[in-house]
Amino acid sequence: MRPAIFLLLPQPGRLFLLLLQEPLSSCWTMRTLCDGRWQLSRTEGREAHHQEDLSSEGSTDARSCRSEVSWLFNPTRSEITSLDSGNIDDILNNADVALVNFYADWCRFSQMLHPIFEEASNVIKEEYPDKNQVVFARVDCDQHSDIAQRYRISKYPTLKLFRNGMMMKREYRGQRSVTAIADYIRQQKSNPIREVQDLEEINTVDRSRRNIIGYFEQKDSDNYRTFERVANILHDDCVFLSAFGAISKAERFSGDNIIYKPPGENAPDMVYLGSLTNFDLIYAWTQDKCVPLVREITFENGEELTEEGLPFLILFHMKDDLESLEKFQQEVARQLISEKGTINFLHADCDKFRHPLLHIQKTPTDCPVIAIDSFRHMYVFPDFNDLSVPGKLKQFVLDLHSGKLHREFHHGPDPTDVAPGQVRLRKIHLIWPFNKGFFPLLVIGVLLNVLLTPVT
Repeated sequence: MRPAIFLLLPQPGRLFLLLLQEPLSSCWTMRTLCDGRWQLSRTEGREAHHQEDLSSEGSTDARSCRSEVSWLFNPTRSEITSLDSGNIDDILNNADVALVNFYADWCRFSQMLHPIFEEASNVIKEEYPDKNQVVFARVDCDQHSDIAQRYRISKYPTLKLFRNGMMMKREYRGQRSVTAIADYIRQQKSNPIREVQDLEEINTVDRSRRNIIGYFEQKDSDNYRTFERVANILHDDCVFLSAFGAISKAERFSGDNIIYKPPGENAPDMVYLGSLTNFDLIYAWTQDKCVPLVREITFENGEELTEEGLPFLILFHMKDDLESLEKFQQEVARQLISEKGTINFLHADCDKFRHPLLHIQKTPTDCPVIAIDSFRHMYVFPDFNDLSVPGKLKQFVLDLHSGKLHREFHHGPDPTDVAPGQVRLRKIHLIWPFNKGFFPLLVIGVLLNVLLTPVT
């Protein structure tokens, strides 16, 4: 068994540990070693944080580090499309499937991937000769940092999959070999929709999964092509099925239609009521059904969730504590549905995520615990028992967006936040010579019922 390596992310508020099941094979560690944001200690295989600034181009350590990876890859033949700001949108929008290698020439792992990526491209080109069926492309992130920022590239090389210009949320994390990459593309080109031959098959679908079923008069139609595009994007999140012609006729009493069968034997079906040729509408409806409002964060998907760029609202609970999870899900749906898109709602296993709990002075014995990870700090919801208090959880999230949680993290509770029965002090800043001492200000403040702050 290969050793597992835990990497602590540099920001103290970051939630997850990235669990690597194989030796390091990307240059987010090498990059940060070179530019000094933080360093990975090679001593005894332990990771350590160092805050010394080595980012200067003139830094000896930075220069010596870059010299170790200074040789560049010069392909002798290439089927790879180089992307830049002028052509990226046009090429990706017209490609059924595009695999893009975001690389940096100084990165040893990027250099190692180049010939593998090129050979995989040559293999796939023989199977899919149409230039728009599959595109292999690359972006030099040092030359095109704007593109790297646009797609939130934080390590090199990163392989991102695109469908008709839309970036898939799951990047390629398989083996970096010709066979593995070629097999991955073949899998992406396979039909994500299972065609049923009898409506009785619908009654036997796995009701622990989320199922999307399309009933169409014919396969060669705009309605089905739109459904197929959506299935290609969301097939990792839902099971897609279809029926055509006489088989589907009983379900097409008002024309072609799409239904959603949620998890649970007794859960009622939901019908899509919008235009069947409007991709944006069908995609939004299907994504809402396929991607649960509250998702589980694990070591496997932690980096993927972080790359979405939204802060986390997390319930830490014991694995068998389903009651707390259900309560959290209900309150998120009741209070925070309008916040979807501004924060990710997650739940995590307390035993697996002991280390993040330590950041907020908690242990599994304190679970269930609710916290926000803003990627700068972690903020604790005061009392899980207050979860069902109307508006309490929503105010917690609003305090994050307003900056109140961050402000109080550094400076303590706002002066206006007083408990019932306490005297509310008005905060007044006065210019007062500090060498005169704070005592006179304190006395005057008590007399005037204000909070006076000395300014040096």
